[in-house]
Amino acid sequence: MTVNVPVRPPTTRAPDGREAGPDRPGPRRPRPERGSSPLAGERVRPLTRSQIEDRSGDLGDLYAQTSGGGPRAWNEDRGAFLRQLATDVRRPGFSLLIAESTVLTGCAYGYPVPGAGVAGARGLDAYLPRSVLPVAASGRLFLVSGIIVPARVRRRNQDRAWNLARRLQRRLLTEHDAALGVTLVDRTDAATVQALRAWGWRYAEGDTLQASLLGPYGVLLLRP
Repeated sequence: MTVNVPVRPPTTRAPDGREAGPDRPGPRRPRPERGSSPLAGERVRPLTRSQIEDRSGDLGDLYAQTSGGGPRAWNEDRGAFLRQLATDVRRPGFSLLIAESTVLTGCAYGYPVPGAGVAGARGLDAYLPRSVLPVAASGRLFLVSGIIVPARVRRRNQDRAWNLARRLQRRLLTEHDAALGVTLVDRTDAATVQALRAWGWRYAEGDTLQASLLGPYGVLLLRP
């Protein structure tokens, strides 16, 4: 799963410009917005395969911008993302949604897990709990490969239905009539796990813990 998080959190500074600390608290955090979504103007829509190819540069830039890091990390992360995207886009049923206002602001993508070919979905069979196998066999299990959104979406209003990440992942699943979304996450990537769980993802029940101990990845599930 790709959920971009900043490499380093920004340093909190007091109004006089000096770093905040225990004896010098920083400025108060703004209260969460109430009422309707302040991001209602962001349009979510799918891209065709040809449109994905045409906009690959924009998608790569979005990924790099939300990854953080210096120029070298920018180029390396951008290149790795585009290579993986080029592989995934050839999978049957692949879907990519973008969010945009006047500029590209986010995207989410993935593909249905083949009913008889779970092993073909990035080695998912090594981690998928047995309780989920019937959903996979029915063809209604959808692997969410990536959710790429700005830092503000990860930090604020995570539980609101109009949170951009929630909008993207929900539409991705509903458009494919998925009964369940699944993703693999590095168990040591606390920032990604925290973001996903804030957006409604939950650890699979039953034998998930045993399955996650077989390798570096754990399984998170999401219902539409």
